[in-house]
Amino acid sequence: MPLLQKLLRRSALLLPALLLAGCNMVVLNPSGDIAAQQGRLIVISTLLMLLIIVPVIALTLLFAWRYRQSNTEATYKPDWDHSTQLELVIWAAPLLIIIALGALTWISTHTLDPYRPLDRIAEGRHVPEGTQPLVVEVVALDWKWLFFYPEQGIATVNELAAPVDRPIQFKITASSVMNSFYVPALAGMIYAMPGMETKLHAVINQPGVYEGFSANYSGAGFSGMRFKFHGLAGAEFDSWVQKAKAEGKTLGRPDYLQLEKPSEREPVRRYASVAPGLYDAILNRCVEPGKMCMRHMMAVDASGGAGKAGLSPLALTEVPRGEQGLPMRTVAAEICTADNPTGAPLPIRTTLQ
Repeated sequence: MPLLQKLLRRSALLLPALLLAGCNMVVLNPSGDIAAQQGRLIVISTLLMLLIIVPVIALTLLFAWRYRQSNTEATYKPDWDHSTQLELVIWAAPLLIIIALGALTWISTHTLDPYRPLDRIAEGRHVPEGTQPLVVEVVALDWKWLFFYPEQGIATVNELAAPVDRPIQFKITASSVMNSFYVPALAGMIYAMPGMETKLHAVINQPGVYEGFSANYSGAGFSGMRFKFHGLAGAEFDSWVQKAKAEGKTLGRPDYLQLEKPSEREPVRRYASVAPGLYDAILNRCVEPGKMCMRHMMAVDASGGAGKAGLSPLALTEVPRGEQGLPMRTVAAEICTADNPTGAPLPIRTTLQ
């Protein structure tokens, strides 16, 4: 029986090690320079905090053992109430740690600002002069990811690729609810919000296939909202683009409106071309025909608004320059009512175009 107990005890000690052996420590061992800097920041901050936490835990256990009731040899001072040396240690040490953490946080917050263009592609390697970042426009849908490549003229669903050692500029938005874009090997998590555009600058330094996913709960299909990020070396990225152009079809506005509908675990799709201005229309929430873009609506508000007439379901608004750069006439989206809770345009509005 004692032998069995020893075996069980040793097995219990080995179990956590076996479970942790299968963990992927990508956050602390990433393949992108921004994520690597963020990982080092986590390690340094943790070590600084452990300078206080470990001694406090050790001293708590020491005091509990040394001054236990059965230890009659411990010094007993019932009238003790102050020690200048002890007060200095108790207050000075945490204060120095807080100052160090504050300085580290201040510097890192500005250095790793996701909106800040990269000035290096890796430690000791500056961005070559004249290098332009790869622009990727990201749209979080229910429940899938849509990626536009404006320079290459293609789009993909649930598949992202970028050349190794080339800066990437992500422009991120969402179609409905708030979401978050996260590739742990590349950089930190950035929120995606409808009607707003957030940005992220990053770079991948090693070829490979990495996991990307949503890190913000967004409904029933959230768990399957994942994609593969391909870090491609040399001419592999160009081959990937040509493959998308050869296999894909055109992503027009009607196609996008179908794609936007909620669906789960969508397969990878590639589009050889994209309707002009589609990402901008998604960002401004005016993909549907006859719907006023947010930027036009804000321009009307900035010029004084449409007055009471703007509340009418039949209200028309003159927009000096339309979405395609041509004069146009458009109408605002319907105001939310009990009969029309979503504020969808009424059929009569589209007939006025």
